[in-house]
Amino acid sequence: MITQLLNKEKAISITGLGYVGLPLALEFAKKFKVIGFDINEERVELMKQGIDPSKELEASAFAKCDIQFTSNIEDLQDAHFHIIAVPTDIDAHKVPNLKPLESSSKAIGSILKKGDFVIYESTVYPGCTEEDCIPILEHQSGLKANSDFHYGYSPERIVPGEKVRTLTKILKIVSGSSPEALEVISSVYGNIIEAGIYEASSVKVAEAAKVIENTQRDINISLMNELAVIFDKIGIDTNEVIEAAGSKWNFHKYRPGLVGGHCIGVDPYYLMHKAKQIGHDPQVIAAGRRVNDYIPNFIAKKVVTSLIELGKNPGACKVLVMGITFKEDVSDIRNSKVADLINELKDFSLDVDVVDANASKEEVLHEYGIELKDKSTGPYDALVIAVGHKEYRVLRLEDLNALSKDPLLLFDIKGILDLGDLPNYWKL
Repeated sequence: MITQLLNKEKAISITGLGYVGLPLALEFAKKFKVIGFDINEERVELMKQGIDPSKELEASAFAKCDIQFTSNIEDLQDAHFHIIAVPTDIDAHKVPNLKPLESSSKAIGSILKKGDFVIYESTVYPGCTEEDCIPILEHQSGLKANSDFHYGYSPERIVPGEKVRTLTKILKIVSGSSPEALEVISSVYGNIIEAGIYEASSVKVAEAAKVIENTQRDINISLMNELAVIFDKIGIDTNEVIEAAGSKWNFHKYRPGLVGGHCIGVDPYYLMHKAKQIGHDPQVIAAGRRVNDYIPNFIAKKVVTSLIELGKNPGACKVLVMGITFKEDVSDIRNSKVADLINELKDFSLDVDVVDANASKEEVLHEYGIELKDKSTGPYDALVIAVGHKEYRVLRLEDLNALSKDPLLLFDIKGILDLGDLPNYWKL
């Protein structure tokens, strides 16, 4: 297989060309023949023009790549090494939504041939690949796993917005359905991953390794968020406490904040779902999620009480929220907790304007029903810097005063500005 792929006698297919699938497809296309598939025809057309719809990659990333972009699943019949990198989110009840994974498995199953490989990169709970996905492949193809086709799991580890530790510079976990499958999968990925390959002992181990990466971060951040609530009530600065504690070599400097996005705010629910399936009620993971989901409400209440303390009627106040993406300097708005914060503010009858040059106005309106303003039209009774975009990090006091009524009331959630002992200046 590896020889035929390198000689371009066979091709690699990538299903799902989002922030994970597209960089992967382009890296493989520097050495192999690649077919990139996505169900979104508009995205496919942009990629054909050398444009990354996620705004993560420059046009130069598409240069010298042997890749065909398509929204026609039949085109994948020419491929023999299939990688599935579709999103795995949760539904309104915070239950894993496997529909994209199931749909892509059906699609790949329909064109699967004897001798093919199928590798999943989507984040799932331990057991999902073999218990939920492989039976679909077998049913759709009429083939038998391990005897007719091979499979594996290699979790994505890309961090949106990261410019140093990019795809090829992150150690890659791989696993296979058999020692022979693992050898091939490891070899294929090894051709593009500079940081090296880690061979997990089983598919379930690889799945579990991925899901606990973000679960661990979620729990650690939830601790800092709970401490931030406590320290706020005490009347001391959380960041000053962290710096003081960080003077000891073995203290880990996690920071409080809004925990959203398609990874940290989602993956713990996959592990909780599996735990409950096997009869265990997870305590620590659930507590961490509760704390992090509470923070938008905590901040909104802080804004309202601060306005009241200044003698203002919140129902007659106008607030500016700066940033709505789930993290700084990215365009991704999925599962953004800023949207929760905005809705909490509106529930307190505040008039809220939202600006974010990084986000798509159409996507924000479609996803959250929130209208982004082209520019701020103050003056505002309160300013909330919700995301640490680089354009907000250079704001000066005179810039903030120009947007604000007197007195300036500023909520710098991530603490990106150094304004000292400025009155009415709050950080989480």
